[in-house]
Amino acid sequence: MRINKYISETGFCSRRETNRLIAAGRITINGTVCEAGANVEPQDSVLIDGETIPVNNSEPVYLALNKPIGIVCTAAEQVAGNIISYVNFPSRIFAIGRLDKASEGLILLTNDGDIVNKMMRSEHGHEKEYVVTVDKPVTSEFTQAMSRGVEILNVITKPCDVYQQGEYEFRIILTQGLNLQIRRMCKALGFRVLKLERIRIMNITLNELERGEWRHLDGEELKVLLSTLR
Repeated sequence: MRINKYISETGFCSRRETNRLIAAGRITINGTVCEAGANVEPQDSVLIDGETIPVNNSEPVYLALNKPIGIVCTAAEQVAGNIISYVNFPSRIFAIGRLDKASEGLILLTNDGDIVNKMMRSEHGHEKEYVVTVDKPVTSEFTQAMSRGVEILNVITKPCDVYQQGEYEFRIILTQGLNLQIRRMCKALGFRVLKLERIRIMNITLNELERGEWRHLDGEELKVLLSTLR
Protein backbone atom coordinates (compact mmCIF):
# COMPACT_ATOMS: atom_id res chain seq x y z
CA MET A 1 0.00 0.00 0.00
CA ARG A 2 1.26 3.50 -0.81
CA ILE A 3 2.50 5.35 2.27
CA ASN A 4 0.10 8.29 1.94
CA LYS A 5 -2.89 5.95 1.66
CA TYR A 6 -1.62 3.91 4.60
CA ILE A 7 -1.31 6.92 6.89
CA SER A 8 -4.57 8.55 5.82
CA GLU A 9 -6.43 5.34 6.63
CA THR A 10 -5.12 5.48 10.20
CA GLY A 11 -6.96 8.78 10.57
CA PHE A 12 -3.73 10.56 11.55
CA CYS A 13 -3.84 13.01 8.62
CA SER A 14 -4.86 13.31 5.00
CA ARG A 15 -2.84 12.17 1.98
CA ARG A 16 -1.93 15.79 1.25
CA GLU A 17 -0.60 16.32 4.77
CA THR A 18 1.25 12.99 4.55
CA ASN A 19 3.04 14.22 1.45
CA ARG A 20 4.16 17.31 3.37
CA LEU A 21 5.48 15.13 6.20
CA ILE A 22 7.39 13.03 3.67
CA ALA A 23 8.90 16.13 2.05
CA ALA A 24 10.02 17.31 5.50
CA GLY A 25 11.70 13.96 6.19
CA ARG A 26 9.50 13.31 9.23
CA ILE A 27 8.35 9.79 8.28
CA THR A 28 10.51 6.65 8.47
CA ILE A 29 9.84 3.11 7.29
CA ASN A 30 11.89 0.48 9.13
CA GLY A 31 14.28 3.20 10.26
CA THR A 32 14.86 4.67 6.77
CA VAL A 33 13.59 8.12 5.86
CA CYS A 34 10.54 7.67 3.66
CA GLU A 35 10.54 8.82 0.04
CA ALA A 36 7.51 9.95 -1.95
CA GLY A 37 5.58 7.05 -3.43
CA ALA A 38 7.03 4.47 -1.05
CA ASN A 39 5.05 1.30 -0.37
CA VAL A 40 4.31 -0.16 3.04
CA GLU A 41 3.95 -3.83 3.93
CA PRO A 42 1.86 -4.99 6.93
CA GLN A 43 4.98 -5.96 8.89
CA ASP A 44 6.76 -2.61 8.33
CA SER A 45 7.46 -0.16 11.15
CA VAL A 46 6.18 3.29 10.18
CA LEU A 47 7.07 6.19 12.48
CA ILE A 48 6.29 9.91 12.37
CA ASP A 49 8.82 12.08 14.21
CA GLY A 50 10.15 8.86 15.70
CA GLU A 51 6.79 7.95 17.23
CA THR A 52 4.32 5.19 16.38
CA ILE A 53 1.24 6.44 14.55
CA PRO A 54 -1.58 6.65 17.09
CA VAL A 55 -4.52 4.38 16.35
CA ASN A 56 -7.78 6.23 15.78
CA ASN A 57 -10.34 4.46 17.97
CA SER A 58 -12.75 7.39 18.17
CA GLU A 59 -16.16 7.52 16.55
CA PRO A 60 -16.24 8.81 12.96
CA VAL A 61 -16.59 12.60 12.81
CA TYR A 62 -17.98 14.52 9.83
CA LEU A 63 -18.12 18.30 10.09
CA ALA A 64 -19.15 21.14 7.78
CA LEU A 65 -17.41 24.48 8.34
CA ASN A 66 -18.27 27.84 6.82
CA LYS A 67 -14.62 28.91 6.49
CA PRO A 68 -13.84 32.61 6.88
CA ILE A 69 -11.28 34.41 4.75
CA GLY A 70 -7.80 34.12 6.28
CA ILE A 71 -8.08 30.56 7.59
CA VAL A 72 -5.53 28.18 6.02
CA CYS A 73 -6.56 24.61 5.15
CA THR A 74 -3.62 22.85 6.75
CA ALA A 75 -3.07 20.73 9.84
CA ALA A 76 0.40 22.23 10.35
CA GLU A 77 0.25 23.72 13.84
CA GLN A 78 3.03 26.20 13.14
CA VAL A 79 0.93 27.91 10.42
CA ALA A 80 -0.96 30.90 11.80
CA GLY A 81 -4.68 30.58 11.25
CA ASN A 82 -4.54 26.86 10.45
CA ILE A 83 -7.98 25.30 10.15
CA ILE A 84 -7.47 22.62 12.81
CA SER A 85 -6.61 25.13 15.54
CA TYR A 86 -9.47 27.33 14.36
CA VAL A 87 -12.12 24.60 14.66
CA ASN A 88 -10.52 23.35 17.91
CA PHE A 89 -12.37 20.03 17.82
CA PRO A 90 -11.64 17.80 20.85
CA SER A 91 -10.35 14.87 18.76
CA ARG A 92 -8.00 14.69 15.77
CA ILE A 93 -9.59 15.68 12.44
CA PHE A 94 -8.36 16.99 9.10
CA ALA A 95 -9.82 18.90 6.18
CA ILE A 96 -11.08 17.19 3.04
CA GLY A 97 -9.41 19.08 0.21
CA ARG A 98 -8.64 22.77 0.28
CA LEU A 99 -10.18 26.21 0.05
CA ASP A 100 -7.51 28.87 -0.41
CA LYS A 101 -6.80 31.45 2.28
CA ALA A 102 -8.49 34.30 0.38
CA SER A 103 -11.67 32.28 -0.24
CA GLU A 104 -14.56 31.48 2.07
CA GLY A 105 -17.39 29.01 2.41
CA LEU A 106 -17.97 25.31 2.77
CA ILE A 107 -15.26 22.84 3.66
CA LEU A 108 -15.65 19.41 5.25
CA LEU A 109 -13.51 17.97 8.04
CA THR A 110 -13.32 14.40 9.30
CA ASN A 111 -11.24 11.72 11.02
CA ASP A 112 -12.30 9.18 8.37
CA GLY A 113 -9.30 8.67 6.07
CA ASP A 114 -11.25 6.41 3.72
CA ILE A 115 -13.84 9.06 2.85
CA VAL A 116 -11.07 11.58 2.19
CA ASN A 117 -9.42 9.25 -0.32
CA LYS A 118 -12.70 8.66 -2.15
CA MET A 119 -13.71 12.31 -2.29
CA MET A 120 -10.29 13.47 -3.49
CA ARG A 121 -10.17 11.14 -6.49
CA SER A 122 -10.64 13.57 -9.37
CA GLU A 123 -11.77 10.87 -11.78
CA HIS A 124 -15.02 10.53 -9.83
CA GLY A 125 -16.05 14.06 -10.82
CA HIS A 126 -17.67 15.10 -7.53
CA GLU A 127 -19.40 18.48 -7.88
CA LYS A 128 -18.37 21.61 -6.00
CA GLU A 129 -20.37 24.82 -6.43
CA TYR A 130 -19.15 28.39 -5.98
CA VAL A 131 -20.48 31.95 -6.15
CA VAL A 132 -17.90 34.36 -7.53
CA THR A 133 -17.73 38.17 -7.72
CA VAL A 134 -15.38 39.69 -10.30
CA ASP A 135 -14.08 43.17 -11.10
CA LYS A 136 -15.84 43.62 -14.46
CA PRO A 137 -19.38 43.02 -15.71
CA VAL A 138 -20.07 39.37 -16.45
CA THR A 139 -20.97 38.76 -20.10
CA SER A 140 -22.39 35.81 -22.00
CA GLU A 141 -19.06 35.52 -23.81
CA PHE A 142 -17.32 35.17 -20.44
CA THR A 143 -19.69 32.52 -19.06
CA GLN A 144 -19.52 30.55 -22.32
CA ALA A 145 -15.71 30.64 -22.33
CA MET A 146 -15.58 29.53 -18.70
CA SER A 147 -18.01 26.69 -19.33
CA ARG A 148 -16.15 25.40 -22.41
CA GLY A 149 -12.81 25.25 -20.60
CA VAL A 150 -9.87 27.62 -20.13
CA GLU A 151 -6.17 26.94 -20.55
CA ILE A 152 -4.39 27.19 -17.20
CA LEU A 153 -1.38 25.34 -15.78
CA ASN A 154 -0.73 23.89 -19.27
CA VAL A 155 -4.08 22.09 -19.40
CA ILE A 156 -7.60 22.92 -20.59
CA THR A 157 -10.05 22.85 -17.69
CA LYS A 158 -12.95 20.42 -17.93
CA PRO A 159 -16.28 21.73 -19.25
CA CYS A 160 -18.42 23.05 -16.39
CA ASP A 161 -21.72 24.80 -15.69
CA VAL A 162 -21.56 28.60 -15.35
CA TYR A 163 -24.54 30.88 -14.67
CA GLN A 164 -24.64 34.67 -14.40
CA GLN A 165 -26.25 35.80 -11.14
CA GLY A 166 -25.70 39.54 -11.21
CA GLU A 167 -23.82 42.22 -13.10
CA TYR A 168 -20.54 41.24 -11.44
CA GLU A 169 -21.44 37.80 -10.07
CA PHE A 170 -21.66 34.26 -11.43
CA ARG A 171 -22.16 30.73 -10.14
CA ILE A 172 -19.91 27.88 -11.27
CA ILE A 173 -20.05 24.11 -10.71
CA LEU A 174 -16.71 22.30 -11.03
CA THR A 175 -15.89 18.60 -11.16
CA GLN A 176 -12.13 19.07 -10.84
CA GLY A 177 -9.90 20.85 -8.37
CA LEU A 178 -6.83 22.41 -9.93
CA ASN A 179 -4.82 24.77 -7.75
CA LEU A 180 -6.58 28.15 -7.57
CA GLN A 181 -8.64 26.99 -10.54
CA ILE A 182 -11.41 29.60 -10.60
CA ARG A 183 -9.03 32.49 -9.95
CA ARG A 184 -6.70 31.30 -12.71
CA MET A 185 -9.57 30.76 -15.16
CA CYS A 186 -10.88 34.26 -14.56
CA LYS A 187 -7.41 35.79 -14.88
CA ALA A 188 -6.86 34.01 -18.19
CA LEU A 189 -10.02 35.70 -19.50
CA GLY A 190 -9.04 39.15 -18.21
CA PHE A 191 -11.10 39.16 -15.00
CA ARG A 192 -10.00 39.41 -11.37
CA VAL A 193 -11.82 37.60 -8.57
CA LEU A 194 -12.95 39.91 -5.76
CA LYS A 195 -14.88 37.33 -3.74
CA LEU A 196 -15.08 33.55 -3.96
CA GLU A 197 -17.45 31.50 -1.83
CA ARG A 198 -18.03 27.75 -1.98
CA ILE A 199 -21.66 26.94 -1.26
CA ARG A 200 -21.88 23.20 -1.99
CA ILE A 201 -19.79 20.01 -2.00
CA MET A 202 -21.71 17.14 -3.59
CA ASN A 203 -24.97 16.98 -1.60
CA ILE A 204 -23.70 19.07 1.33
CA THR A 205 -24.65 22.77 1.34
CA LEU A 206 -24.02 25.72 3.63
CA ASN A 207 -27.74 26.25 4.24
CA GLU A 208 -27.92 28.74 7.12
CA LEU A 209 -24.51 27.96 8.61
CA GLU A 210 -23.04 31.28 9.73
CA ARG A 211 -19.57 32.35 8.63
CA GLY A 212 -16.98 30.91 11.00
CA GLU A 213 -19.37 28.32 12.44
CA TRP A 214 -19.29 24.54 12.03
CA ARG A 215 -21.81 21.75 12.48
CA HIS A 216 -21.99 17.96 12.35
CA LEU A 217 -23.43 16.50 9.16
CA ASP A 218 -26.93 15.24 9.84
CA GLY A 219 -27.93 11.62 9.31
CA GLU A 220 -29.56 12.07 5.92
CA GLU A 221 -26.69 14.17 4.56
CA LEU A 222 -24.17 11.57 5.64
CA LYS A 223 -26.27 8.68 4.29
CA VAL A 224 -26.47 10.29 0.82
CA LEU A 225 -22.80 11.28 0.85
CA LEU A 226 -21.54 7.81 1.77
CA SER A 227 -23.85 6.08 -0.69
CA THR A 228 -22.51 8.31 -3.48
CA LEU A 229 -18.93 7.32 -2.60
CA ARG A 230 -19.46 3.56 -2.71
